[in-house]
Amino acid sequence: MSITVRRAVVAVGLAGIALIHLLDLPGKWAETRYLGIGYVLVIGASLVLAEIISTRDDKRAMYASAALSAMVLIGFVVNRTVGMPNATEDIGNWGEPLGLASLCVEAITVWVPARGAMEMHRRKA
Repeated sequence: MSITVRRAVVAVGLAGIALIHLLDLPGKWAETRYLGIGYVLVIGASLVLAEIISTRDDKRAMYASAALSAMVLIGFVVNRTVGMPNATEDIGNWGEPLGLASLCVEAITVWVPARGAMEMHRRKA
C-alpha cells in the first residue's frame, strides 16, 4: 500500500471515529458527563490528526492516530465487559450498530499505520 493511500485510509478512519462519537455524544453527555467529555476530546483529537495526516507525511501523526484508535477501542471493550465507573449499563451490549461500526473503524485505524511502520522497518533492515 502506498503512503498516499495509507494516509487517506487513516484520515478517513479518524473522521469516522469523530463522526461515530459525535453521533453518540448526546446520550453519553446526559448519562455520564466524564464520558461525554472524553468523547469531545476523542472527536477533537481525531479531527486534528486527520488534518495533519491529510496535509503532510508525518510519521508521528500516524503513530498518534494508531495510539488514539487503540485507546478508544480498548475503552469500548472495557465499557462492554466490566463497565466504567458510574456507567455499567453497556456491559454486554456488543450488538449496538454504532458500537460495531466504531470497532471496525478503530481496528482499521490501528492496523493501517501499524502495518506501515512494520513495512518501513523491514525496508530499513
